Amino acid sequence: MRPRGRCLASVLAVTLAVPPAGVRWQPERPLQGSLVVVTVRPDSLPRPAPVTALLGGMAGGEPLHFEATAAGVGWWALAPVPLSTADTLDVSVTVERDSATTDTVVTRVPVTERTFHSERLHPPPEYRHPPDSSVVARLAAESEQVAVVFRQTHATPRLWREGFVRPVPGKINSAFGARRAFGEGIEGRHRGVDLAAALGHPVLATNRGVVALVADQYYGGLTVLIDHGAGLVTGYEHLSSAAVSVGDTVARGSVVGKVGATGRATGPHLHWAAFYGRVAVDPLQLLTLTQP
Repeated sequence: MRPRGRCLASVLAVTLAVPPAGVRWQPERPLQGSLVVVTVRPDSLPRPAPVTALLGGMAGGEPLHFEATAAGVGWWALAPVPLSTADTLDVSVTVERDSATTDTVVTRVPVTERTFHSERLHPPPEYRHPPDSSVVARLAAESEQVAVVFRQTHATPRLWREGFVRPVPGKINSAFGARRAFGEGIEGRHRGVDLAAALGHPVLATNRGVVALVADQYYGGLTVLIDHGAGLVTGYEHLSSAAVSVGDTVARGSVVGKVGATGRATGPHLHWAAFYGRVAVDPLQLLTLTQP
């Protein structure tokens, strides 16, 4: 990939229909709230002129970070499928034809609707009512903290090379995307998975990355966010203690904290989350994620 500054007056943008040979993706019909591995073969893209560079891409409102495939015959990147995606995801790829021409190649990826279940939870009393003005202000500040991490990850190079591992070995108590009701009708969507674990059990970093946030948050309790680079962030919530600090580089499988029940939790467990930029995706998919 060769991103470059561009003179707008010299760029001709063209949107093209793409044959399957030019842009491919796996899985073929991704679920809502998942990641897609997109590969681009420059020699198979539509003409009129050969591709000299790949300048970038977009999907789900987030930039894509292309790099050369292991075989060196094209480029690959992760792309997010937001939970709100109806039936197709538009993936755009911008390529350079020569010093004066770029094309924006758009592919429509078919998306499969995810099955969501509903659950009613009974958190501690202080979380069963709509938040008051002071809590609303706190939530806004915490949201901005997290948003900074989601923006910064797009400036971090990809730090992981090996496969992802589970942060704790426990069973799934609550699945990704579940519709949730708390106390007096407060509703939301579960943007992670809840894994069963005993109080104090070690929580592992699922892959190499840089610790981007360690904070006591209203809903998530003691929370650690790890920036894995190239748009990918994982989160570990409701911890009883943290073993890392912001700026630490952590290895896959290293301890980042211990299981707790802080924040809006009904008991000890780990809330494990994954994000591509601002888009929440099912963290369990990371366990089968491989680069081309």
